Amino acid sequence: MIEPVTLSQQQHVTELTAQYIHQASEQYQESFEIIPVLFDLKGRAAGMYRIRGRERTIRFNPYLFAKYYEDNLAGTVPHEVAHYITEKLYGLGRVRPHGREWREVMLSFGVESSGSCHDYDLENVPVRRQRRFPYQCACTLHQITTHRHNKILNGKAHYLCRQCGDAIAFVH
Repeated sequence: MIEPVTLSQQQHVTELTAQYIHQASEQYQESFEIIPVLFDLKGRAAGMYRIRGRERTIRFNPYLFAKYYEDNLAGTVPHEVAHYITEKLYGLGRVRPHGREWREVMLSFGVESSGSCHDYDLENVPVRRQRRFPYQCACTLHQITTHRHNKILNGKAHYLCRQCGDAIAFVH
C-alpha cells in the first residue's frame, strides 16, 4: 500500500494552490478568496473542486498525489483552481465544467487545458468500489451506481440510454 503525501508536500500543494489563485486575481483584476485545501479525497479522482452551500473547498487525493506528485502539481492543482476561478467569474451552472471559459482560465495559467481526467495506474492506491445495479433499455444492459439507483428509487431522477434513447429500467 502506498503512503499518502507528507505534511511538507501538503503544505507545498496548498501554497501552489494559493499562488494560482493570486495569479488569477492579478490576471482578472478581481480579488479571489483563498479557499481551504483538503487532502481527504478517496477513490479514482486526483482532485475535486467542491461547493457546499457557501463553503468552497479544493480536495485532493493524498494517495494519488503521493504516487504521481510532480504530475499532479503540474496538472491537477491548476485544473481544480481553474474550476474555482471559472465558477467565481461566470457563476454556478452557467458554464460547462470543461467548457470554453474553463479552458481560457487554464490557458491563463500557462497549462494545457485538457479537460480529460488522468489515466493513472491505481495499483497500491486505496480505491472506493461502488456497488452497481443492472438496468435494461431496448438495446443493452446498463450497470448503474448506487447513487443513481437510489435517485431513481426515490423518484428524483430517470435516465435514458444514450444509444437508443429509451428509458432504462431496473432488472429485478
